[in-house]
Amino acid sequence: MQRMIEKQGAVAYVSASMREAPIEGNRDAIEFAHRLLAGQVDAMILLTGVGVRFFMQAVSRHVDRQRLIDALSDVPTIARGPKPVAALKELGVKPTLRVPEPNTWRELLSTLDQQMPVANMKVGLQEYGATNPSLIAGLEARGATVDLLRIYNWELPEDVGPLEENVRRLARGEADVLMITSAQQIEHLMQVAERLGEDEALRAALGGTVVASVGPTTSDRLRALGLPVDFEPSHPKMGNLVVEALREAPTLLARKRALPRRSISARTSPREDRAAELVDATRNQPWHDSPFLKACRQEPTPYTPIWMMRQAGRYMPEYRAVRAKTGFLELCRNPQLCSEVMCTAVEYLGVDAAIIFSDLLPILEPMGLDLEFAPGDGPVIHNPVRESADVDRVLDLSSVESLHYVIETVRQTRADLPDTIPLIGFAGAPFTLASYTIEGGGSRNYLHTKTLMYRDEGAWRTLMERLADAVTLYLNAQIDAGAQAVQLFDSWVGCLCPADYTRYVQPYVKRIIDNLTPGAAVIHFGAGNPELLGPIAEAGGDVIGVDWRIDLDEAWSRVGRRAVQGNLDPASLLGSLDSIKQGAQRVLDQAAGRPGHIFNLGHGIVPPTPPENARALVEMVHELSAR
Repeated sequence: MQRMIEKQGAVAYVSASMREAPIEGNRDAIEFAHRLLAGQVDAMILLTGVGVRFFMQAVSRHVDRQRLIDALSDVPTIARGPKPVAALKELGVKPTLRVPEPNTWRELLSTLDQQMPVANMKVGLQEYGATNPSLIAGLEARGATVDLLRIYNWELPEDVGPLEENVRRLARGEADVLMITSAQQIEHLMQVAERLGEDEALRAALGGTVVASVGPTTSDRLRALGLPVDFEPSHPKMGNLVVEALREAPTLLARKRALPRRSISARTSPREDRAAELVDATRNQPWHDSPFLKACRQEPTPYTPIWMMRQAGRYMPEYRAVRAKTGFLELCRNPQLCSEVMCTAVEYLGVDAAIIFSDLLPILEPMGLDLEFAPGDGPVIHNPVRESADVDRVLDLSSVESLHYVIETVRQTRADLPDTIPLIGFAGAPFTLASYTIEGGGSRNYLHTKTLMYRDEGAWRTLMERLADAVTLYLNAQIDAGAQAVQLFDSWVGCLCPADYTRYVQPYVKRIIDNLTPGAAVIHFGAGNPELLGPIAEAGGDVIGVDWRIDLDEAWSRVGRRAVQGNLDPASLLGSLDSIKQGAQRVLDQAAGRPGHIFNLGHGIVPPTPPENARALVEMVHELSAR
């Protein structure tokens, strides 16, 4: 590796960070060998050459070597790459399947799908020095029973001096690029840094260092430790990592060092740690005691505040006039126009809060998705994620620089609004973003999404974590730019049952909400299935949005002690003024004047809505709820 780096014209500080240490007296390996001899293993996955050799050494005194080799020959063997193939060749065993480049666990699972389904099979898995939960979950999702074979552990090198010196160099900010070629390396790097008392200095310095990861497993571990991932190569190989990372490093480094430097710390919950401090800082702002924000805090209000989703949209002639000259994405990228259409709607309607004009999906473009808003068809993603291996194409959102127009829209709209009107930022929730990413657009049944979710939980987790971290960064940037509240839209999550929501969605939404900057109210809105209201509330949010498919009082009982937002059917605005008033009164009666109700539609205003009906609803809610 050092020669490769120096060949690219860079100075290399290379140090060993780990070594394989065979497990002493490995009784589990001996028992596994007996199960293999007894025909209790239907297939064998071999991840490393050293693991194959250590396995034979560990059991050679306890079982007949040739019988064990014969048993290996009698079952299908899957070799992850050239090293286990070479180790098997030394034993005279030819593998049944060889995983193609780049030999990751995703290619392994794809190979099994195409050539050897493992449903109802007991699969022996020789691990790679540490458990790979994504691979295990993928095998189990395919109906296999996994029999783990642990052969060796990763330990620090016998001479840790070079590694300690590199930790100090990193902590002093003397390195421009940090290349990590395995998940275990970063574990040992942080272990040594902590032992030297340099862990906080190291985290701070990495805010201005390009962190290049060899591939998805390593990247997942970096993120789990709260560390950045700035670059992954086109293939998870050392050669690709060195050449491509050094080629891209100057651009990445310039962008990263241009951003405000923040110390990178382990994942925390700032809403708990800093809420009081930041809430105090907003108390003197003109919008602090607005009816909308008081309702978010479940404080009494002089009347029920109201705003409406899509309150600046196709139902308004002013908006249609703008769209006649400008495409939708072009409009979203024009902060001045975005502010204009929203402020026009707020002034016309008389609502108690504004929401920025944008869309859920532009966040996907800098993450590697090819997005188009096709006339008549809505959003289309031309390179959807369909297979487990496709997840690697979804990039980290390491900064909001590529979404600067949305952040500027927040600033511009905040500047143009009356000071007493709070501004709401928003983002799509991970499941909704994942659904668009996988389906390539809207869907009736979400079969592609559910197939990936059920079949490969490891790939699903990678995608959802990547989206969750991107949304967190995005919403925090909107808060920093001037949003007093943010709404998390989970428009498509209603296709799930409560158990699947709890398993496949809730942890990632909670991850976002726990890490949002305190001081801004968080509205959590999931549409389509009232049975999800309890789990949605458990995921978090100051306000829980409710659609029209359930009575508001019943929804509030499911949500518990939180504010609620909703929930008139948007189609109600197509009726007469009398019917609109009856619908508004019904919702207000169900709220019963309790503090913490924000009136809204159960989803966005539909295009055929007469603008005067939307304005009349606002007036009705203010009049009917006056206290």
